[in-house]
Amino acid sequence: MLVTLEQSTNAHAQGTPVSKNGLMQRGRVDWKPDVLGANFEQTTLPLGRDNEGEVVATLVRYVPTPATSRRRYMSRRRLVAEGADVLYVHGWSDYFFQSHLAAFWAEQGARFFALDLRKYGRSLRPGQTPGFTQSLETYDADIEAALDVMGQGTGTRSRRSLILLGHSTGGLVLSLWLSRHEGRAQALILNSPWLEYQLTAAVRQVASRALKISSRLEPRAPVLNPDLGFYNRSLSKEKGGQWTFDEEWRPVTSFTPRAAWLEAILVGHAQVAEGLNISAPVLTLLSARTLFATKWSEAMRSADIVIDVTTVADRAVKLGRVVTIAHLPGAVHDVFLSAPEVREMAFTDIRMWLEAYL
Repeated sequence: MLVTLEQSTNAHAQGTPVSKNGLMQRGRVDWKPDVLGANFEQTTLPLGRDNEGEVVATLVRYVPTPATSRRRYMSRRRLVAEGADVLYVHGWSDYFFQSHLAAFWAEQGARFFALDLRKYGRSLRPGQTPGFTQSLETYDADIEAALDVMGQGTGTRSRRSLILLGHSTGGLVLSLWLSRHEGRAQALILNSPWLEYQLTAAVRQVASRALKISSRLEPRAPVLNPDLGFYNRSLSKEKGGQWTFDEEWRPVTSFTPRAAWLEAILVGHAQVAEGLNISAPVLTLLSARTLFATKWSEAMRSADIVIDVTTVADRAVKLGRVVTIAHLPGAVHDVFLSAPEVREMAFTDIRMWLEAYL
């Protein structure tokens, strides 16, 4: 089901990159083969050092097959994402491995890139606390470094549209980033974004006050991990699911949450609750239902068992002026890892939405 909230009217050229971090030098980037194999390449984005050592992010790009490129060249119709760049950002305790998502965007005419944030996936270095940050604004540097390589950096004269695509925590990060960087993207697509605490706003406020004290004393102090491993079980091919992924980068139970990290998340939730006023159109993809339980059930393979989709839908309408919410029956938390028919439903919704708003 598609529900669109509009509070105002809706408002394949190569960009000219302007290097700020030395990664772009007349278009030359050190692309290397990626762990996803054929058609994928990666480049490391140096981000300096912190008290755990070297900090990097990793940008992955999809290189379409010759057959895909020929089909696009021979097509007489304009593709819905022609002339656009897509930047995907993963969720908590996750990394980019959804190769079929990259192929989908290439078929729509876009250039696809995915970013593994610092201390996640390809960017996690020995001795680092997985996924740790004390502020979601820290990721501004990761995002800017990626956009610079894509030819979408600050000061870049690009005629290509930019579509931001975020999953779960990545959806929260990108929503907040775009609200602070008005006009940088022409569309924001959110895949089950983590826009509010799983319980209630009142509980979030109480937890935030407690964490504000504890995180100052011991930023990396572990906090309760509610993940019982059911989401991994619902997805993993070895456990009856459809997908294969690296469990070092996407463990059975999620990374241990840390006090300062959780406080940063709750600060982000509070900002969303107040309203972000994003001017770009926003599409939010959600499962049609949430299922929280302490015992495994096969029904968990066709519901969101991570976030409360009703609460998130309520928060999504506060993101900006034009917000579309799509509820997908049978979808799991990562909509693009759902059953084939659900994925196709999501892809159809994206195409329809792009026709209207891009």
